[in-house]
Amino acid sequence: MATNGTSVRGGQTDNNQPASNVDVLIIGAGPAGIMAAAWMARMGLKTRIIDKRNTKVFCGQADGLNARSLEMLDSLGFGDRAWKEANHMIEICLWNPDENGIIRRSDRVPDTPVGLSRLQQSTLHQGRIERFFLDNIKKYSNDTIKVERGVLPESLEIDQGKVEDQNAYPVTVKLRFLTEEEAAPKQLGGSKVSDGLFRSNLFQEADEDALIKQTYDRAGAGETVHAKYVIGCDGARSWTRTTLGFELEGEATDMIWGVMDIIPFTDFREYTNPELKGWKTDMRLCQADIRCRCAIHSATHGSLMIIPRENNIVRLYIQLVEVKPDASGRADRSKITPELIFNAAKKIIDPYKIDYEVCDWWTAYQIGQRVGTNFDAHQRVFLAGDAVHTHSPKAGQGMNISMQDCYNLGWKLGLVCRGIAQPSILKTYQSERRRVARDLIEFDNRFARLFSGRPAKDIMDAEGVSMDEFKEAFVQGNMFACGLSVDYGPSNLVLKPGDAGEHGDGSDVVPPAVSMSEADFDRKQALAAGIPVGMRFNSFQVLNQSDARPWQFQKRLPADGRFRVVLFAGDVHHAQQKARVEAFCAKLNAPSSFLHRTVGGDGRDGLHSVVEILTIHSAKRWDTELLRDFPEVLHPFRKATGWSYDKVYVDDVSYHEGFGEAYKNYGVNKERGCVVIVRPDQYVAWVGDLEDFDKVQAYFEGCLMLKDYANEVESSVAAIVPGTVAASDNISVE
Repeated sequence: MATNGTSVRGGQTDNNQPASNVDVLIIGAGPAGIMAAAWMARMGLKTRIIDKRNTKVFCGQADGLNARSLEMLDSLGFGDRAWKEANHMIEICLWNPDENGIIRRSDRVPDTPVGLSRLQQSTLHQGRIERFFLDNIKKYSNDTIKVERGVLPESLEIDQGKVEDQNAYPVTVKLRFLTEEEAAPKQLGGSKVSDGLFRSNLFQEADEDALIKQTYDRAGAGETVHAKYVIGCDGARSWTRTTLGFELEGEATDMIWGVMDIIPFTDFREYTNPELKGWKTDMRLCQADIRCRCAIHSATHGSLMIIPRENNIVRLYIQLVEVKPDASGRADRSKITPELIFNAAKKIIDPYKIDYEVCDWWTAYQIGQRVGTNFDAHQRVFLAGDAVHTHSPKAGQGMNISMQDCYNLGWKLGLVCRGIAQPSILKTYQSERRRVARDLIEFDNRFARLFSGRPAKDIMDAEGVSMDEFKEAFVQGNMFACGLSVDYGPSNLVLKPGDAGEHGDGSDVVPPAVSMSEADFDRKQALAAGIPVGMRFNSFQVLNQSDARPWQFQKRLPADGRFRVVLFAGDVHHAQQKARVEAFCAKLNAPSSFLHRTVGGDGRDGLHSVVEILTIHSAKRWDTELLRDFPEVLHPFRKATGWSYDKVYVDDVSYHEGFGEAYKNYGVNKERGCVVIVRPDQYVAWVGDLEDFDKVQAYFEGCLMLKDYANEVESSVAAIVPGTVAASDNISVE
């Protein structure tokens, strides 16, 4: 690894090439890279994002958005765009061979487990999702952050003598600029239809060195970038990972799969008449299960997954049982064609017929399950997405987990780079996300084995796959596949008991600022049984106290870089409960409180740019008045904008949208309430009583940069005025 300015990957020396400084350099503009860039735009950091290829994705690649990813896009402000355009996958149909070897629909289950999220798994072309991101990045960066295409890193250095200096630029990356022709991905399949083999793990040649050498004869084809942080989002054959000397641990299986995006003509459906009807002469009709997600096991020809998409497109994942790896362990990609893949699909779906006129894209891959040995170097260079985990794509996790990596990392990097949060929180990225990657591989390993295995002929067939076991794994795995089973372990960002290494990936993190026993934690967690510490804050409907507008509460937790303290104020009509609320608010408003000592505000609203207080009470809205019944710290005043009317909510019945029953669904007692700390990525950091203000204070002292109280008494007594940060500050609410 690079030490004291020593290059970890050599390049041609050019003392005349231009140099620049950036806060963050992102290598790779796929889903992980643009998620990171979206955070950087919001956090107001000087950022560059480069990509080797000369164009964005126009067809193929990833297409699945799970429930958690849709929640994230919503928090970024463009979830509605994806939701409107996407195909919503509501149902999964399981097809298995009967006693005669003929495939039959054996079961139906919901694609997204009921009640876990307000959003359901959907499919939409990756190119459209990237378009939404790029529009959002342009908006929040004032068009200063753009994807620089045809740009390739040549070398990377980390000066270890500067990694502890938060004002330094310890990472040096030399860049080379490619021509349009050099940056164009080469189609490898010998077909006129666009293929994705250049991204497939069947394609192993690395062309970076050859491309770099071609640039040496061109003047002005290089640049040196000095960065505070670098994020490598450059795919499974990651240049950044290789340069750092890190590896992917795991191995490839001998299972080869093809993928095709087509508009199908088919008679694929379950007939009520047990004697199958013949091929429909009118092939224009797409029928029944072709528009549902289907998992099909044939008796002898392998398996097929059907994924319906937007605009009548259907993606087929097709097991290629007749294609085997050679002695090197890799299949000969030159023999894999769209015709070979589609003929395999016809055999699997037989006796039903399928054909197409339009094929939008195709590829092939070999199932491999690997996890990176390291996710960062010195908390200065980070790896995300396929650069640190690879797996089969059938469970729809590639784009989702990649985006979720950088949704976790982005706000941490932004707050540290701006001097708002302690650098130690960056250690939690590997601890949290490498554990998720391991869980992903374990899930994918079981899922791929069951999906690719031959169906068992009977209960005595030990080598075959039990279809009952497959269904059970499918249903149980759905929680993980939806992205809703993530449970982060203890650290200075999550206050819970236990060994941080065991809960994470074994790496070191700063322990929680408050120690507690399992019994103490269980008692506090019981205050909000539906808001598990370490997991994402679920969404239920509440009403704005001032205007009765119904809100999904998760929409009040946008991705703007702020922590939230959510006060479940209980029934404020009861004198005793109102006194508890007022006592908590008095401590919140005290000059020594973290609210008055957080750094990074814009000078007008102080710390509320970093920590926002939100309230949900359970009294009847008609009997409650915002200004009368709630302390001012919960609805602060600013001369320029008046009272804050968007911070106090009530669990009551909407005129038009019914009763969200938030207290019941969150598992919170309607009389006594509780307090919840929520991280900027919507994950729950702590749950406690209103009397536990010292725990809230300790949490923020353990992860944020707080001003010294003794030197800030006079300025801290100033009015606490919340709201959004100044536009120039770029920590903003959409």
